[in-house]
Amino acid sequence: MQTKLTKLLGIKYPVIQGGMAWTSDAGLAAAVSNAGGAGIIGSGGRTVEWTREEIRKAKKLTDKPFGVNVMLMAPNVSEIVDMLCEEKVAFVTLGAGNPVPFIAKFHEAGIKVIPVVPNVKLAKRIEAAGADALVVEGMEAGGHIGKQTTMALMENVLPNIKNIPVLVAGGISDGRALAAALLMGAEGVQMGSRFLLTTECPAHPAAKEAIIKATDTDSVATGYSRNLGVRCLANAFTDAYTAKEIAGASKEELMAMGTGTNRLGILEGDTEKGTVMVGQSLNVLNDILPCKEVMERIIAEAKAAIERVKNIEL
Repeated sequence: MQTKLTKLLGIKYPVIQGGMAWTSDAGLAAAVSNAGGAGIIGSGGRTVEWTREEIRKAKKLTDKPFGVNVMLMAPNVSEIVDMLCEEKVAFVTLGAGNPVPFIAKFHEAGIKVIPVVPNVKLAKRIEAAGADALVVEGMEAGGHIGKQTTMALMENVLPNIKNIPVLVAGGISDGRALAAALLMGAEGVQMGSRFLLTTECPAHPAAKEAIIKATDTDSVATGYSRNLGVRCLANAFTDAYTAKEIAGASKEELMAMGTGTNRLGILEGDTEKGTVMVGQSLNVLNDILPCKEVMERIIAEAKAAIERVKNIEL
């Protein structure tokens, strides 16, 4: 299954793994890359030393391309960027800030740049600035989210970006969604939640089980009124957080309340006091498999969906 994305990155399938905080480590990234996609190590909340060590681990686990996600609002972003240029990873995805000032530096190091953007205006700016590709991510995604849906972003962005590949993210949890994105004109997808439910992902078993048990109405977007939108599974923490938000708590209070809850939920397994950040397409997330089997299923589903479209009488 070849697209402009697979040719750009030198991968077999047009699927990249989301750079999820606390769970996107060397083992997961290498497994996704070995399965034919492009794995990503998440540097958000991590030290330079940890990220460098994970990159070097991944290089021992795979000879396929993999990338690193950079959270541009991180206090150590300059040091992370310098280290990535030294380690010469295949590509980076960039979010939570302005990626434009970093594009030239990454290109000088031979690293491809794929920013994550939430609207047409920024997509056009990123294209003009020389990015190699971009990801549009809808509010159906797990974790930090914008204000447009995935379908609206595809409708709005895809016709306006002509020169670089566009990937779609947000609620993309199976091969049918990959097929839909390709049919809309995308060159690939970014998937996070589906790769949480893999044997290689270090998420806590209790967090994985909570995702499996969840149904379509079990996710919630918190912090929207303070421009702090985060999607995760509804639980005791999100109830308390939303009550404070409605009561008029300040942005600073809400940020302090949320600090540390992601690690508590997804890595330590406290699924009531912590947060389990996962996308909205929950009903197809119902089993834990090796990344290789997940990828094979995704591609088989996508091919079947495309064949169904071919058989429609026009």
